[in-house]
Amino acid sequence: MNFLQTIILAVIEGLTEFLPVSSTGHMIIASSFMGIASDPFVKLFTIVIQLGAILSVVVLYFKRFFKSLDFYFKLLVAFIPAAVFGLLLSDKIDELLESPLTVAVSLVVGGVILLFVDKWFNNPVIDREEDINYLTAFKIGFFQCLAMIPGVSRSGASIVGGMSLKLSRKAAAEFSFFLAVPTMFAATAKKLFDFYKEGHTITTQEIQLLAVGNIVAFIVALLAIKSFIGYLNKNGFRMFGWYRIIAGLIIIALIYSGHNLQII
Repeated sequence: MNFLQTIILAVIEGLTEFLPVSSTGHMIIASSFMGIASDPFVKLFTIVIQLGAILSVVVLYFKRFFKSLDFYFKLLVAFIPAAVFGLLLSDKIDELLESPLTVAVSLVVGGVILLFVDKWFNNPVIDREEDINYLTAFKIGFFQCLAMIPGVSRSGASIVGGMSLKLSRKAAAEFSFFLAVPTMFAATAKKLFDFYKEGHTITTQEIQLLAVGNIVAFIVALLAIKSFIGYLNKNGFRMFGWYRIIAGLIIIALIYSGHNLQII
C-alpha cells in the first residue's frame, strides 16, 4: 500500500462515512480495484481511518459532548448491541471485508429501502437528542449492528432505525453521528488488538500511512457533515437510494463480466 492509495481511501472514507452509502463498502471496492483488499494491513487501515473521520463529529458538535452525563449514558446504552455482536461475529466480519459481491448486494438492497424511507417515516415526534429515551437509544443500537454486513452503511442503518422510532431526519442523523464515536473507538481498539494477536506488526511506513489516512479523512469529513445535514433536511434520502442501486448493479456487472475483483 502506497501513499497515493492511502489518500484515495482516506478521501473516500471522509466523503462517505456520514452518508447512507457505506464508507467501508466503498473502501472495499476501491481497494479491490487497486488489488490490495486482502492485505491484512489494508483491512486494519479501512477500520482505523474511520476514527479520523469520526473525530470530526467531536469538533463540530463540541458543546454537545460536554452538555450532560445523560448524553454519555444514552450513547453507552446504544453502543451495547454493537459491542456484543462485534465480539461474537468478529471472524465472520473479517471474512466479509474482502467481499465486493456482499457489498454490491447490500448497496442495492439498502438503496431500495432508501427510495421509500421518507414516505414510510414521515411523522416524527422527536426532534432533539435530549428527547431520546434509553429504550429508543438501545433500539437504535440494534439497527446499527446491521452495518456489520459490508455495504449496509452504519450511518444509514442507524438513521433509518431512528426514523422508524419517530425521530426526525435531523435528530436521527445527529444521534447516528454521536453514536459513531464510541463505536469506532471500540472497533479501532479491537482491530488493532486482533492485528497484533495474529502475529502482525506495524512498520514505520505503515504508521505514517495510518497518520496520513486519519488526517485526510478528518479534514474531508469536516467538510462533508454539514453539507449532508443540510441536504438531508431539504431533500431526504431518495438520491442516495438511486446512487446505491446504480453503484451496486455496476459492481455486480463488473464481477460477473470477469473483472478482476477479489471475491470470497
